[in-house]
Amino acid sequence: MTPILEQVINEIPKSKLITSQNYEGANLVLYTKSRDFFKEGKTDIRKLVDKFKKRIDLRADSSLLIDQKSAEDYVRKSVPKSADITQITFEPARSLMIIDARNPNDVIGSKGSTAKDIKRKTFWTPEIRRDSIVKSKITNLIRTTLHEDSTERRKFLNEVGKRIYEFNRSRKKSEMWVRISCLGAAQQVGRSAFLLQTPESNILIDCGINPASNSEEAYPRINLPEFSIPDLDAVVISHAHIDHCGFLPYLFKYGYNGPVYCTAPTRDIMAMSQLDMTFIALAQGQKNIFDSTDVKKVVKNTISLKYGEVTDITPDVRLTLHNAGHILGSAMCHFNVGDGFHNFLYSGDYKVVDTRILNGASHVFPRVETFMTESTYGNPERTSPDRAISEAEFQKYAEKIIKRKGKLLIPVLGVGRAQEIMILIEELFRKKKIKDIPVYVDGMVYDITAIHTAYPEFLSDTLRDQIYAGKSPFEAEFFKQVGSYKEREKIIQGGPCIIIATSGMLVGGPSVQYLSKLNDDPKNGIAFVVYQFKNSPGDKLQKGERRIVLENQQLDVKMEVASFSLSGHAVFGELMDYMTKLKPRPRKVLTVHGEKSMTINLAREIHKKFRIETLSPKPVDCLRLR
Repeated sequence: MTPILEQVINEIPKSKLITSQNYEGANLVLYTKSRDFFKEGKTDIRKLVDKFKKRIDLRADSSLLIDQKSAEDYVRKSVPKSADITQITFEPARSLMIIDARNPNDVIGSKGSTAKDIKRKTFWTPEIRRDSIVKSKITNLIRTTLHEDSTERRKFLNEVGKRIYEFNRSRKKSEMWVRISCLGAAQQVGRSAFLLQTPESNILIDCGINPASNSEEAYPRINLPEFSIPDLDAVVISHAHIDHCGFLPYLFKYGYNGPVYCTAPTRDIMAMSQLDMTFIALAQGQKNIFDSTDVKKVVKNTISLKYGEVTDITPDVRLTLHNAGHILGSAMCHFNVGDGFHNFLYSGDYKVVDTRILNGASHVFPRVETFMTESTYGNPERTSPDRAISEAEFQKYAEKIIKRKGKLLIPVLGVGRAQEIMILIEELFRKKKIKDIPVYVDGMVYDITAIHTAYPEFLSDTLRDQIYAGKSPFEAEFFKQVGSYKEREKIIQGGPCIIIATSGMLVGGPSVQYLSKLNDDPKNGIAFVVYQFKNSPGDKLQKGERRIVLENQQLDVKMEVASFSLSGHAVFGELMDYMTKLKPRPRKVLTVHGEKSMTINLAREIHKKFRIETLSPKPVDCLRLR
C-alpha cells in the first residue's frame, strides 16, 4: 500500500513547489518554497484533511524564512506589550517559532489576525504558548529543552510517523487479539506499569516506582518474558506522580528511544519530579537509578496531547486522553484497538467530584469494552465527609495552630494537594481569619504551582477564570519560596508560620528536615492531606505511633498530628458512583492500584451491583482482553 505521505503529495500540483514532506508523529507536514501557496494554501490543505482524515500542516521551506533576529524583532514590534512576551525560541529544521507569553491572546489577536500576520511576514509558523504567571527558571528550562535541537526533533518525529503509517499491515482481522500484563500496581499501590499488547503493538501504560520501598520491590517487573525495551513502541503516562512516572528515565538509560505520550502539564511536572528524585538521592548520598541526562531524553521524546485529541500511536492503536480530575494534566487513557476491535479505558488515578483545582473526571466515551480502574480506597468502609466539611476542618486546624503561636507543617506531594492547600490558606487570609504570618512553600511546590498558571485550560472553571482575570490565588504576597538549607533553619528558629513542603509521606525532601526539628514542641502541628503509603513515616504517624525513625534518626513526636480527607483519589462511594455514570458501561472491569483487600472488595462490589465481569489481577498476571 502506498504510504499516506505519498498519497497526499500526489494530490498536490507540482506548481505548489513542495520541497519535502515529513511525519510529525501522527501529523503530516508539507514544506513549500512557493510564497503564494504558503500564504494562500489553507483551502487546499483543508480539502486534503477532509479526504485523508489526518492532521496536515503546511510550512515554509527554510529558503523562505527570514533570519531569526529579524523575525523576533518583527514579533516584538507588532505584538502589543500587554502580551508580556517572555521568550521566543526557534526550531529552524521545522520552520517553527515558539512564542511564550503571559497573555497569549494578545499575540494571537482578534480572530487570529496577529498570528496570521506574523506567519505571512516572517514565513515562520508561530506556536503560541501561555507562560506561567509565577516565575520559574526550571519551567523555562524544560520547555527550552524541547526545542534546542530541531534537526533531531524532526528526525525523531518522522521515525515515529513511519512506524505508525508505513508498517506492513498484512495480518488478517481474524488474527487480532489484545492482552494486558501487570508489571506493577496489581493488588498494591505504587509502581504502576501495564503492558498493552496486540500482534502489532507493545505499549507501556505508566512506568512508576513505589516511593515507600528501598528494595527491588520499588520498581516495575520489567524482567517478565513479554516485556522487552527494544520491542516497545510507545509509552503513555497518565499523570506526573512518581508512582506512575518515576521509573521512565531508566528505560531511556537502557536504550528506549520511542515516543512518550501525555498532556503538556504532565510532561513539565513529570520532568520536574524526576529531576527532584535525582536531587534527593544526591542530598542523601545515594545513587539514583538514572540521572538528569536521562530525564532530558524523556522530555525530548515526549509528544503532548490535549484532552479529546485522537491520535494514532501505533499501526493498530489510537489514543485519546480525557480529564481524570486527579492532578493538573492527569488523564484517563482511552485506547481504540484495531479500528474498533476492542476499546480499553485505563483510569490512572481519578477524582469524580469537582475540587478547588480541577473539574471531576470525564465519564462519557465513544466505546468501552474493558475498564481498568484504580482501587486506592476500594473498601466499602472507606468513606469520607463531604469535601466542604473537610476543607473547613483543615482551615479551623490551621487557625488553631497559628493562634497558639505554633508552626504548622503540611507535608505534600509537589502537585495536587499542595495547590489546593494554597487556595484554602489564601481564603483564610482573604477572610482575615489568619494574618501577619508568612506561608513558606518548599521543595518543588513553587515551580509546580508556576506550571498551574501556565495551563489554566486544564483547571477548574472557577480557578481558570480567576487566572484569566489576573486574580490568581497563587500570587498572594504571603507565599514565600524557600530555596536553601539555611533558609529552612531560619524558618525553624523563627516565629509562627505555615510550611507547605515535599515530600508528602516524609520519605525524603524538606518536610523531613522540618519535622526533625519541630516535632518536640506541642504547640506545633502537622497536617496530613495526601495518601500515605503503607509503613511510610507518615502512615505510622497517622495511625498513632509517636516514636518513629526518620532518616536514621529516632524521634519522639510531641507536636499535634491531624489528618484531613482532601485526597485526589475517588473514595469508595465515588468509585461506585463513577460506574453508574460511565457511558457506555463496560463488559469487564479490572481493579488495580490498591492494597489487595481494596482491589478484591471493589471488584466484588462492582460485580454485585452491576452484574458485569470483574477481576482483581495478581502481580505479573497476563490477561487476554479479547
